[in-house]
Amino acid sequence: MPEAAAADVSLRTITREWLRIGVTGFGGPPTHIVLLRRLCVTERGWIAETEFEDAIAAVNLLPGPASTQLAIWCGWRLRRTLGALLAGFCFIVPGLLLIIGLAAVFLAADPPKVVLGAAAGAGSAVAAVALHAAWGLAPASWKRIQNGDRGGTHAKLRWLLYAALGATSAALIGPWLVLVLLACGLAEVAIRVRGTTGAVVPLLAPAASATGGLLALAFTAFKVGALSYGGGFVIIPLMQHDAVDAHHWMTSAQFLNAVALGQITPGPVVQTVAVVGYAAAGVGGALLAAGTAFAPSFVFVIAGAGNFDRLRGNRAVQAFLTGAGPAVIGAIAGSAVPLAAALSHPWQFVLLALAAVWLLALRRGVVPALLLAAACGAAAAGVGLPVG
Repeated sequence: MPEAAAADVSLRTITREWLRIGVTGFGGPPTHIVLLRRLCVTERGWIAETEFEDAIAAVNLLPGPASTQLAIWCGWRLRRTLGALLAGFCFIVPGLLLIIGLAAVFLAADPPKVVLGAAAGAGSAVAAVALHAAWGLAPASWKRIQNGDRGGTHAKLRWLLYAALGATSAALIGPWLVLVLLACGLAEVAIRVRGTTGAVVPLLAPAASATGGLLALAFTAFKVGALSYGGGFVIIPLMQHDAVDAHHWMTSAQFLNAVALGQITPGPVVQTVAVVGYAAAGVGGALLAAGTAFAPSFVFVIAGAGNFDRLRGNRAVQAFLTGAGPAVIGAIAGSAVPLAAALSHPWQFVLLALAAVWLLALRRGVVPALLLAAACGAAAAGVGLPVG
């Protein structure tokens, strides 16, 4: 489509259409991509199919929530910086407001027992959802590492090693996971791009979050938005240590509730960080955490959208993601260990097993699994089973 034609899209149209996607976007990144493609490519013809597919590939090379970055990029493509800011805001805010409202209910000082039961039920299924997410990502990553000039048997072994390192790190050393992901990515760069030295993004040590207060909350949210490759469930081990163990903003059970709320509300899963922020400092903390987590996505897209073609063609970037990808998948699977360990009642483990069958054997949807688990939890509370 000609560039001038895209400029004819009004800001009012962007506001209306991206708010609609923000309200109806249940189901995570796959749903968001379908809705954005239908709007921008199929129905309105604002963006060419090939350009849209290239944008999907490019945002998946960036840290942070890919579907949010795609929504921002589509707005940038239509009206540059103002369009990007407006599209991203409208995409994020509906789900953010809903999840803050739900956090107020589920994290209340004395919520009704049925609410506690629903939360405990939904939280029971979260570990199975993590395994489901990892399983869905594995085939493409397995295929990717075998491509190129360093494929073959050794590449398969490296994939297994990277995945094992990610899983072990997520299960045992969550706050340091980002360093393991970087190490796996840089190892693959060294293997595939001989004689190339890649720039490493300077990292604040995870221990820096130990300063406490709002600064600690902002740093936790920054790690989620700027240092997490793969988005979605890879943020769990990055947050769980800070939220539960280091700063005691919430209990393990409440953290499970936060993850479940991030799955059943529309918009990006990264909005889980808003529940952590609410537990730490109320509504202001939720807004601070969400703003800090999503700000890098706006910066990455607005500053780099014009260079997406070069980003996709950069061998070092491609090699880095080839190595970091299986580590991310391993980390997502490994996050199931502390999530399952946070369960405290026998009936919750039964729900976890049923959710695993629903998601992995029957291959049914995540949102129905969580809603059914919540209903079972409410029923458990109704018959007097422990839910606290």
